Amino acid sequence: MKLIEYVSVNKTIKCISGVHIGASKDNIEIGGIDLPIIKHPLTGMPYIPGSSLKGKIRSLLELKYSSRTQQTGDPCGCGDCKICKGFGAHRNSRSPLGPTRFIFRDSELTTEWKEKLISLQISKGTPTEIKHENTINRMNGIAKDPRPNERIPSGTELDFSVTIRVFDGDKKEELIALLDEGMKLLEQDYIGGAGSRGSGQIKFV
Repeated sequence: MKLIEYVSVNKTIKCISGVHIGASKDNIEIGGIDLPIIKHPLTGMPYIPGSSLKGKIRSLLELKYSSRTQQTGDPCGCGDCKICKGFGAHRNSRSPLGPTRFIFRDSELTTEWKEKLISLQISKGTPTEIKHENTINRMNGIAKDPRPNERIPSGTELDFSVTIRVFDGDKKEELIALLDEGMKLLEQDYIGGAGSRGSGQIKFV
């Protein structure tokens, strides 16, 4: 299998609503955030992992095209379809398709928005927004069990980059079209958690 070329796809992710990509929290302080988001360990700035973007785009394409996913909910691992070619044949070591074609990079804040969120961090102590959620008692309408949910603020922009590996026998245009379709599906869906409650709407610009 001969590598022919690399194709770079670069765009900007604009957060239409707040985005919550969850991070683990071993110790929860009194009055702390129940649902923190993932941040860079050195800068403390939020970002969207490439694994989150790749996994979500792949899952949406599988829901549209893969009968296995539609029937069982499991990732497609047939090793023979366009999704397996682009994203890798899930747990199928015998696939003749070779390595994954799509290499998703972590989406870091654009330079402009990094400066804006650093200013927000200096003034408010955090570069993120905190959205409080509650459970409502159906009988009396009283809110209970409040929980703070951390999000990347709406309006924030991040760099988006995917590298496509093109091997001999591949049709470059088909790979680009598959990625483009997946990105359009994601714009209609959401990234991260709490998407059915308003979080995670993004747009590629």
